[in-house]
Amino acid sequence: MDTHYSDTRKIDPTKGKALGDGSPNDNNRIEIGPTQLAFREWEAAGLTLPNLERMREFRWKRLTQHVVERGWGGILLFDPLNIRYATDATNMQLWNTHNPFRALLLCADGYMVLWEYKNSPFLAEHNPLVREVRSGASMFYMSTGDRGEAAAKRFAADVDQVMREHAGTNRRLGVDKIMVHGLRALEGVGFIVGEGEECTEKARVIKGPDEILAMRCAHDACEKSIAAMEKACREGVPQGNMSEDDVWAVLHAENIKRGGEWIETRLLASGPRTNPWFQECGPRIIQPNEIVAFDTDLIGSYGICIDISRTWWVGDAKPTNSMIYAMRHAHEHIATNMEMLKPGVSFRDLVFGGHKLDPEFDRLKYGVKMHGVGLCDEWPSIVYPDAWEDGAFDYEVQPGMVLCVEALVSQDGGNFSIKLEDQVLITETGYENLTKYPFDERLMGLA
Repeated sequence: MDTHYSDTRKIDPTKGKALGDGSPNDNNRIEIGPTQLAFREWEAAGLTLPNLERMREFRWKRLTQHVVERGWGGILLFDPLNIRYATDATNMQLWNTHNPFRALLLCADGYMVLWEYKNSPFLAEHNPLVREVRSGASMFYMSTGDRGEAAAKRFAADVDQVMREHAGTNRRLGVDKIMVHGLRALEGVGFIVGEGEECTEKARVIKGPDEILAMRCAHDACEKSIAAMEKACREGVPQGNMSEDDVWAVLHAENIKRGGEWIETRLLASGPRTNPWFQECGPRIIQPNEIVAFDTDLIGSYGICIDISRTWWVGDAKPTNSMIYAMRHAHEHIATNMEMLKPGVSFRDLVFGGHKLDPEFDRLKYGVKMHGVGLCDEWPSIVYPDAWEDGAFDYEVQPGMVLCVEALVSQDGGNFSIKLEDQVLITETGYENLTKYPFDERLMGLA
């Protein structure tokens, strides 16, 4: 049975002096957020904190605008990161990615209804833009068993009721990701379903001023976490008992210590396991005088993704000339391609222009030259020329986009790879590289 909740607030959000980002300074606060360690580090770094109320309002208005522009009566979201974007509310995010028990309906008039787990209606109370909280969106088999169709019909009736109140006769509804029973139930009550993911990706691609401030803070926290990981790696490997998992665990721990949330992949490898790339980190003991390469794919403070890569040489010996060449080649690749970034440049020009990898590195090159980033890896994908498809990405770079610029230099049949990646903000006149973490001087041939 669906449940409709009234205000069940147990925590006074005005208690205590508000934190610099506008969130309540309350030990019992509901919403997750940065830790005191992160706040101290950001103050020392001279960073300006985002105003979370303004950030939430920007996202809400932007997504609503995109709904209106498509002529829809509303958009129905199941992807937890789209729900996060619309509401800044979280609930068991990773579990929710494969068990869709939540949903968010944003009507064209801006009215938002969140279907939440029945025992946690309070998790969105920090955001008054969420006007109503209900339950009853679970349609996955573990939850409904052989009664999924009936559950979907109940949910669709609930959506229908809200849409009739706030969208009138408009039966056009964007939907991002939904179970099959759910799609059929929505169509069964007369909704004309549109592709919601295209809408949310286009909305999310432009970051507002406070989102950019939040990303700067998250980036600082991520780089400090990487520094702790590098220190542990360089100190532990000579002892002969540090595994890839041991190194990766440091990044996880340091991220959490600063109020970060999770890491999406396990992309850290050492020595010959770096080639081919995409082997996941495991129990291998890292040997002295080996390469260690990683890709953070880190969901950090404020739920912002920081997706950067570095490759280190760990040991006292000198890296080989082929490693130094590959490192310099990778560095030149991202630096040259980054210089192309400015408003008005077409995605096609980014694909077909820029730095060319040596032929021996072509087969194992990375899947993209660049990609968008925000709450996770996002639209667009800037591929290499051999993967270009006419009509898929006929757009231009705009101010407020954030792109990750990547390079994988890896020789087919080789015994190492170099992985580099920086996160770049598109400004009104060009770009700003948000990534400050240094490149390994010995692999660059500078030490």
